[in-house]
Parts: sequence; structure tokens; C-alpha cells
Amino acid sequence: MTAVGRLTNEPIDASSLAVEAGSPSFGAILVFLGVVRDINDGRSVTAIDYSAYEAMAAILLGDIAREGAERHGPANVVIVHRLGELGLQEASVGIAVANAHRDDAYQLSRWCIDELKRRVPIWKREHYTDGTREWVDPTGAAVEASR
Repeated sequence: MTAVGRLTNEPIDASSLAVEAGSPSFGAILVFLGVVRDINDGRSVTAIDYSAYEAMAAILLGDIAREGAERHGPANVVIVHRLGELGLQEASVGIAVANAHRDDAYQLSRWCIDELKRRVPIWKREHYTDGTREWVDPTGAAVEASR
């Protein structure tokens, strides 16, 4: 079983995630990428800054990978979250899961992203086309930041 969770400042490569999660024992490899989109809550977005309580976030990402692999296993799980400023269509999170069956892989991937959003201290500040920037909580409610 592979269970990896990590933070990075580098671009996330989907192919590398698939290779890292893959195994001859598993017939399904699923890669999920969460990317920066251009609209949130009706506002035009140009970029997002991601920051984290890094020591805790790295531990929790690994915990989620291990729990997911055990819960939906046997399985391999690799979770990577990017930090720093990301432009439109850049991947902020990548999750690769490998399992014997596709339905289990889909369920595991969904469980991992839901747990990441719920448990991991990673924050985002959206940049808008009007020049403002605001911190956004995981539930989607914007909190105005000092400009």
C-alpha cells in the first residue's frame, strides 16, 4: 500500500501522480485535479494564493491518504496540494488513487477531496479582475482581507 500526502510549491503533474499511485495489482487508476477557475460566487477571478499551516497540513494529508487506503482498500493514494500564487487552470490539488475496481477508486477519490476540504488547514485568497483580493473559507463565504 502506498499512502502519500504532501505540499508543493511546484506545478502538479497528473501523469507523475498516476505513475506514483499505480501498481500491477490494481486495474483502476483515477487522477483528480482541482484547478483555478475564472469565476467564484459570480466574481471574475484572475488567480489564487494558497497558504497553509504547513507542518500540520502535511501530516493531515498523509493521514487522509492512509485512512482512505485502509477504508477503501486495498488501495494506493497520493495527495498533493500546491501552495503559492496560481493562475487560471493551474492545478491546486492532485489526488491519484489506484484500486482493483473503478467504482472503489471513484469513491476513494471523492472521500479524499471531501476530507481534505474538511480537515486540512489550507487557505486561499482570490484575486479579482477589479484588483481586490479576498480570503475565502472552505464553505465558500468570502472574508474581506485588508487590501
